[in-house]
Parts: sequence; C-alpha cells; structure tokens
Amino acid sequence: MDYALLANVIQVFQYVIYGTASFFFLYGVLLLAEGFYTTSAVRSLFGEFRTTMCGRCVSATFIFLTYALGVIWMGVFAFCALPVYIYYTMSSTCQAVKYVTDNSGFDDVCVDARQYGILPWNANPGKICGLNLTAVCNASEFELTYHLFIATFAGAAATVIALLTYMMSSTYNYAVLKFMSRDDCTKF
Repeated sequence: MDYALLANVIQVFQYVIYGTASFFFLYGVLLLAEGFYTTSAVRSLFGEFRTTMCGRCVSATFIFLTYALGVIWMGVFAFCALPVYIYYTMSSTCQAVKYVTDNSGFDDVCVDARQYGILPWNANPGKICGLNLTAVCNASEFELTYHLFIATFAGAAATVIALLTYMMSSTYNYAVLKFMSRDDCTKF
C-alpha cells in the first residue's frame, strides 16, 4: 500500500520535472526575444537610440518574473540540499559498516530514515541495520542516486546564479533605458 503511494508520488514528480523543464526552455526563448527586442532591433529600426514604451514594459515584466522565479528557485536549491545531506550521512554510515570487524558491533550501525522526516515516526521499518544496510550500500542504485542528487543540487545552484545574473543585467538595462528616454538626460 505504502509502496503504491510512493510510486504515484514519484510519477507525479516526474511530470512536474517535465513541465518545469519545458517552462524554462520557453522562458529562455522569451528572454532571448526580449533581449533582442529591447536592444538591437530598436537600434536598427530607428537608426539611433530610442526606446519604446512597449519595450520598457516588457523589460519590467521580465525583471519581475525573473525575480519571482529567482526566489522560487532559491527554495528549490535549499530543498535539493536535503537529499544530498541525507545521502552523505548514509554514505558515511556505509563507510563505517565496511570497517566494523566484529559481528557484535555490526548490527549496531544503523541508518534511521525517520530522523530526517522522510518517514513518520511510527513507520515500520524506519531503521535499517546490519546486513540490510550493507545490501543497500552495495547496491549500484545507491551510488547512482547519490550522484544524481548532487547533479540536481548543482543544477539548481547554476539556475539561481543565472537568474540573478539576468536580473541584475536587465535591471541595469532598464535603468539605462529609463534614463536615456528622458528629455533632459544631462542629470542622473
């Protein structure tokens, strides 16, 4: 029963990831079009520096959207740190299992998933010890999942940096457009 629910949750997360990737692809294309429209297209159309009200509104809209997405992705970045931490501590426990020499201490080395909030406290089994822990540690899926979580964490960090960089540069461009569109641009 619990495994069927977990499989459904994983399938929903797959579709969320597909949707997020598609959204960011389209958002990147829109940002590229916006950058073209507010810079070189206006210059080649008018032959000199000019700005349109539509260009400024589009720039302000994308600055706001990028700010909102940056805040959301900072949350995603923080959320991605949790599985990396859990797998790191589990990997450290797996390393400790390899160095236990006597059988009496072997069953004392455990990983309790309930302490991370993954499972409720009344979950049975919430704790894995001894030979079961060794089987999990030696599984190829364990290392693959660990590396995928690290890649996800790094990807979320790169996305946050890219959004912040875009937001800073487009805010500067918006300020320059606003400044240059004034009649008396000798005063800043």
